[in-house]
Amino acid sequence: MSAVKNIAVGTDGSDNSVAALRWALAEAKVHGASVDVVYSWEFPPVIDPMGVSMLPSTQDMDASAGRLLNGVMEKVDASGVSVTTRVVRGAPATALLTAAKSADLLVIGRRGRGGFMGLLLGSVAQQVAHHAPCPVVLVPA
Repeated sequence: MSAVKNIAVGTDGSDNSVAALRWALAEAKVHGASVDVVYSWEFPPVIDPMGVSMLPSTQDMDASAGRLLNGVMEKVDASGVSVTTRVVRGAPATALLTAAKSADLLVIGRRGRGGFMGLLLGSVAQQVAHHAPCPVVLVPA
């Protein structure tokens, strides 16, 4: 693998994603790399037969995601590493694959908050591992 200068890492606040972030930060210290932390969100599919929106606003969702991301960053030691954090609206796999285009390495937890806990890999990890334009590290919790 060539020199690692930029590491992208995805988080959803789960224990696995925090472990992935810790791994990415440690790896960044070894290589003198920067870390781009990405949290993505999307509106849940809602069918409302009455036509009344029960969804929060985009602004509220962005603010909530930002608070979650800040909480994740408080759980890790990022000292000595150049870190950027981003909240992105969209599907997690799409957001991570986009971040991977400018990264030398993409790091994610093996599985996140999805409902099928028995799976070895989560659906996002599986999509990213198959389609990323750079090497991918899947970190267990």
